[in-house]
Amino acid sequence: MSAPHTDVEQVEAANTAFYEALERGDFEEVSSLWLTPADLGVDETYHDPADTGVISCVHPGWPVLTGRGEVLRSYALIMANTDYIQFFLTDVHVSVTGDTALVTCTENILSGGPAQEGAELGPLVGQLVVATNVFRRTPSGWKLWSHHASPVLAESDDGDEDDQVNGVNPDDDPLA
Repeated sequence: MSAPHTDVEQVEAANTAFYEALERGDFEEVSSLWLTPADLGVDETYHDPADTGVISCVHPGWPVLTGRGEVLRSYALIMANTDYIQFFLTDVHVSVTGDTALVTCTENILSGGPAQEGAELGPLVGQLVVATNVFRRTPSGWKLWSHHASPVLAESDDGDEDDQVNGVNPDDDPLA
């Protein structure tokens, strides 16, 4: 077993590698960073690799995706439909217990879709997302077990509609 500070550094490196692979649109690298049945010592001859050591992913606004097939297909779709994406991670916190690590962070995302005619890039859009990444130690290093990302609701200057969730203003005290 490695020293705790070394584990934290290795998990931070695995987390960074995940976001950098997404920025490059490197599907093979993204795939290699997720747990596989072989990472868990499971014989795929007798078990369905899609269900073994089930990995999961929740993208903002998406339902829960489980199994390598669904999770990796989602990243292939995102990469195919995103011409540009950059992540600026803030508030990164790593916690390691045994062979499991938890990373929480804020993803400050800048992305662009298809370019309009005559333009080099499509319109850029910024988004603030909080994420939790769960890693598991394997013989080949730390691998993603789960990724869960949720949008952060932005406050508007006038304090009206943008602050409301399902028609309720979170600043209103329902008991007052």
